[in-house]
Amino acid sequence: MADTITTALISLDDDLGPDKAAVIRALAARVVAQGRATDADALFADAWAREQQDETGLPGGIAIPHAKSPAVREPSLAFARLEPGVDFGAEDGPADLVFLIAAPADAAEAHLAVLSKLARSLMQDEFTAGLRAAGTADEVVHLVRVAIGEEQSLAAPAAAPAPRNEAAAAPNAPTIDGRTPRIVAVTACATGIAHTFMAADALTAAGAKNGVELTVEPQGSSGYQALPAGVIDAADAIIFAVDVDVREPQRFAGKPVVRASVKAGIEHPDDLIARAVSAAADPHADRVTGTAATATAAGAPTESAGAHIKRILLTGVSYMIPFVAGGGLLMAIGFLLGGYAIALGHGDSGVSNAVYTLQHFALWSLPPQGLMYYLGAAAFQIGSVGLGFLVPALAGYIAFAIADRPGIAPGFIAGSIAIFMNAGFIGGLVGGLLAGYAAYWIGKPAAPRWLRGLMPVVIIPLLASIIASGLMLLVLGAPIAWLMTHMSDFLNGLTGAGVIGLGIILGLMMCFDLGGPVNKTAYAFAVAGLASQSAASLHIMAAVMCAGMVPPIAMALASTVLYRRGFSTVERENGAAAWLLGASFITEGAIPFAAADPLRVIPANLVGGAVTGALCMAFGVASRAPHGGIFVFFAIDPIWGFVVALAVGAVVTALLLIALKKFVRRRQAAEPATVVLSPAAVAA
Repeated sequence: MADTITTALISLDDDLGPDKAAVIRALAARVVAQGRATDADALFADAWAREQQDETGLPGGIAIPHAKSPAVREPSLAFARLEPGVDFGAEDGPADLVFLIAAPADAAEAHLAVLSKLARSLMQDEFTAGLRAAGTADEVVHLVRVAIGEEQSLAAPAAAPAPRNEAAAAPNAPTIDGRTPRIVAVTACATGIAHTFMAADALTAAGAKNGVELTVEPQGSSGYQALPAGVIDAADAIIFAVDVDVREPQRFAGKPVVRASVKAGIEHPDDLIARAVSAAADPHADRVTGTAATATAAGAPTESAGAHIKRILLTGVSYMIPFVAGGGLLMAIGFLLGGYAIALGHGDSGVSNAVYTLQHFALWSLPPQGLMYYLGAAAFQIGSVGLGFLVPALAGYIAFAIADRPGIAPGFIAGSIAIFMNAGFIGGLVGGLLAGYAAYWIGKPAAPRWLRGLMPVVIIPLLASIIASGLMLLVLGAPIAWLMTHMSDFLNGLTGAGVIGLGIILGLMMCFDLGGPVNKTAYAFAVAGLASQSAASLHIMAAVMCAGMVPPIAMALASTVLYRRGFSTVERENGAAAWLLGASFITEGAIPFAAADPLRVIPANLVGGAVTGALCMAFGVASRAPHGGIFVFFAIDPIWGFVVALAVGAVVTALLLIALKKFVRRRQAAEPATVVLSPAAVAA
């Protein structure tokens, strides 16, 4: 890979504006002017979103605004040497060396690794001095390409450094029990491109300077190499210099820990190391509990209570979906093979036709209906059992998001109790939260060394199960079951305008954030009722799936058929892929369009989704499959109603989007405070 930076992307000793917003905007415009990105406003918005999370100014007059953005076609570096410098938030003053690092939203690991090399080079005084001394843009290009491995240095190879004298380097080096302290650090930032690796290098250098044996695990976007278990076991303390959750935090469980932002790892590595050495000798120091919830940085921007709960619930839903897809689609295949009668009760036996068939017949002794009926009964029953894990899986993985692995068993048990109490989906949510927080608080106090091995596998699951399931069984289950019964009765009793209104609400929710929390809430609500196979639940499932297919199909229709010249080449390519994504009920296929132009795409999606949801309910469309889109046509009745509702919603969305593109000018983000953040930037 070559030409990450070119002379056309360099500005030397220019005044690009009075503030960092103007500088970032000017560099974004250079990237777009070279055809390396499609939209300067979108690239600026994504870079500014990252800047709002944490300012990118660094000690030594350096700034590295950066972003992963759908607007970027190829990884790019734009550089400005400013005269005068501009404040990017560094403690020691304005920055005169500014790199805009622009990576595609789906950048490959190799691309991200190249960009991270630049970040590491900026920690070297020789490199920054060369940038300040460069007389031409060609010199800057050569320096950067050498740093990131795209060119060989023209200078003679440097002599190998002499072995470092630890005692001389750190005459007052600390000790623990008469030996060199052993510290392990983890660094991670929101985008995983720049700060992650700069903090790793800064901590490594500070460890050598202070005579500490320090090993760093940078957890970047290009992946990470997990430290050997022996290195972690031998560590006296841990440093988490992170702005996001640490991956696999349970590896560090029980170790004294110092938490800080990733920027603190760059700017104050000596202080973090000193604090880690002190924590190693302090029996009351904070320790890693092994949960993702406690692995984030104390110095990083903290989650609000709402964001914390949202993250937990979405984790549970994301792990639940495979149970839904596997179980629900197998039930649909059962209907295809054996007909809908397999789900009906068999006489006075108290079981379904599927269960009765499997109990009384076999492959060598087929029922009168034949082989296909028997296979349909088997598929339906396997799917029914799989779908029965929906609520326990939801509860188990909600608890996992709170307390990591010790929370899984209590969560599954609480979810199973919710099913036993007929508390349904809401019971699973409540049971998962109870189990997770019970496991978290039980595991929070530091346990004696002899007891630590039993805590995650015996003590925490036992006590958390007693607390969460006991509360569900004895106190909360019955009221929640009463609520679920009345909600079900209300939905089954809806007629006329009430049904259409419900379809509109579900359509709006499915198209609002394209796979985000609102979308997932509507989907989880639909699939939670699917196991009952009631008429209302089947209509809700159809409306949710059909409305969720509208955004990607509408984007494909507008960008590849109706208004090609209104979309960029990249958007037309995304549109071609969106046909299949939409047909498969993958709403996320519309995200690239919403990220690039949210103020016009999202309203159009909402209108089309509402129309489709209303039409599905008006036509009485029912779906016995929770996923699959048009490919599970055999489980949708009437299929003509489903297709008409989908087509009308997609056409409405496409035409409205085209009208907005023609007659509503795109809002210019003139001031930092008015920038509209794209979904991709928020997610990063």
